[in-house]
This record gives sequence, structure tokens and C-alpha cells, in this order.
Amino acid sequence: MFDHVGFPCGDVETSVAFYSAVFAPLRMAVGVRIPTGPPGAPEVVGMTTGGTHPDFWLAPGGAVAQELHVAFAAPDRAAVDAVHEAALAHGAEVLHAPRIFPEYHPGYYAVFLRDPDGHNVEAVHHTWG
Repeated sequence: MFDHVGFPCGDVETSVAFYSAVFAPLRMAVGVRIPTGPPGAPEVVGMTTGGTHPDFWLAPGGAVAQELHVAFAAPDRAAVDAVHEAALAHGAEVLHAPRIFPEYHPGYYAVFLRDPDGHNVEAVHHTWG
């Protein structure tokens, strides 16, 4: 459905470090950096999980008044667990440890985390049927 989504960040490099470390089990990494001004100015950073183009963008802009939420697809439950372990190693706040969330559907397995700007971010694997 979506081609890409972006989040404003209080500190782009702090967010890049967070997403690169915590979501490394999903192969998330920097795909492209776009300068926004003279050398040393914050950059817009496009993150990718190995696709043809960056689909998650981090941009300078400061905090937003309301919590944002994004869920990243995990190939299996082990990857969700690996994101959880990476989050703990990175010192990230864990909102909900990995488990099945039957209130969403019986095969909804996810971990929910808080990113550096206070957003609710998630790794999720769906088992249908």
C-alpha cells in the first residue's frame, strides 16, 4: 500500500543509530543520505531493509505533539525476538515484550518499543490461518 513513510526527528543521527541497531535483525540500514544545507547541516536519511529504494525516512524537524506509530514486518517470530534483544542491548525502552497479541488476531506476534523521539515502533510477524 505505502511506498514510503517519514518521521521527523529531534536528532536524526541518534534516530539513525537507534533504527540501525535495533532493527538490524530485519536488515534495516541506511540506504541514502540527502543533505539539507551546507556541510554539517542535518541530513534526511532513507532507511531500507534491502529493497529497491528506502521506504522509511528520518528527517530533521524536532518532536511532534503526538506519538506516531509504525510497525516493521518481521519474516518470523525469531526475528521479532532478535529485535527485542537488540533493543535491550541498545538500552531502548520496551513497551511490550514479544508475545502473541490475540486482541489483534490469533497469530499477531510483536514487540513494541519507544524510539528516541518517543514514538511507538514495532516489529511484527503475522501467522494466518
